[in-house]
Amino acid sequence: MTDEVSLPVTRNFEDRSRYDALMDVVANRMTTRAFDSAYVVPREHYEMILDAARHAPSGANAQPWHFIVVTEQALKDRIAEYFREEQTHRAKLHMKFPTPDYRGLASAPGMVVVATDFRWVKAFPTLNDGSELAAMYEQNAERILLQSVAAATMSAHLAAAALGYNVWWVTAIGQKKAQQAMKPLLGVPEELSVIDIMCFGPPSKVPYKRWKKSVDEITSWNQFDRSHFMTDAEIDEWVATKRHKALYRDAQNVD
Repeated sequence: MTDEVSLPVTRNFEDRSRYDALMDVVANRMTTRAFDSAYVVPREHYEMILDAARHAPSGANAQPWHFIVVTEQALKDRIAEYFREEQTHRAKLHMKFPTPDYRGLASAPGMVVVATDFRWVKAFPTLNDGSELAAMYEQNAERILLQSVAAATMSAHLAAAALGYNVWWVTAIGQKKAQQAMKPLLGVPEELSVIDIMCFGPPSKVPYKRWKKSVDEITSWNQFDRSHFMTDAEIDEWVATKRHKALYRDAQNVD
């Protein structure tokens, strides 16, 4: 991989070809939760995906991410088993959240664990004097760090999609129990945190495009358009009646 990026001296802003190529990847990046486990991801593809990740923007250009490529099936099995147990635990707590079948994690030909080091918040604006104002800046610094890692992870997802793979972004690992389970498995130092898991590969069945809001629904110009505001009751209604459809039905079958 190279750091050299060749940019044209002038750009034709009327030429949509690069945008159209990008949107072909973005719009067709689809989640699957069951993969063709017989497929073997070439090492070069891992490197290409992570090369895209490292070019993501980050606060203070700190690049506060690290990626652990998991190729051993025994490790995938143990990671999948943790999530299966967590799913059972949620059910006992009556969370009523429609979780996927996490056994599909073990079938993923490609798996990348995303880690970060929260000590990198020191690179962002902070006061470090124990004041209330310092606490506000520290909270914002954590957001900057998480946004940075998310940008790198999204770049990796798009690169995987550009290579023709389907993906799965696994995020339910912020709690202490998950950290205690994941870190020893992967040799992650205590100072670091496991943030996400990215799975990718050919799907075992045909994936479907999930519902997305229209551009008009997510956009205001100059000031927030109050017609887009949802009350607590409206959000509760959406969670109760549409969340499961948005998660597990294609774009044609949400309503």
